[in-house]
Amino acid sequence: MKKSLSADIYLRFLQLAETIRGLPTLPALDPLEERLLEQIANAGTRQERLCVRDLMAQRELSSPATIHTRLKSMRQKGWILLADTEDARRKQIELSEAAHKHFEKLSACIVQAAAEN
Repeated sequence: MKKSLSADIYLRFLQLAETIRGLPTLPALDPLEERLLEQIANAGTRQERLCVRDLMAQRELSSPATIHTRLKSMRQKGWILLADTEDARRKQIELSEAAHKHFEKLSACIVQAAAEN
């Protein structure tokens, strides 16, 4: 069975992305942390404010306590930052500069994979 061009591009992207994961930059994330990172990145792309409480309310991800623990871990690993808001009780979640660079590297992998086919 012949693979489609789009499947080839995607598989090449996965190979290139895997090489980035092996680079000594930020510590690895577990699957839940990766999902949280995607949520945070998507909110940032839409220029929406995302607070810790907003993520903890998303029960389909996990329990609030687990989400809180993972956010703490992601912060310690250098993936996210917590910024103050006008309400001192609420903290806004933002990607760190290192996380932005990680997404830039992944974007470069997509471009490279598409160019190679």
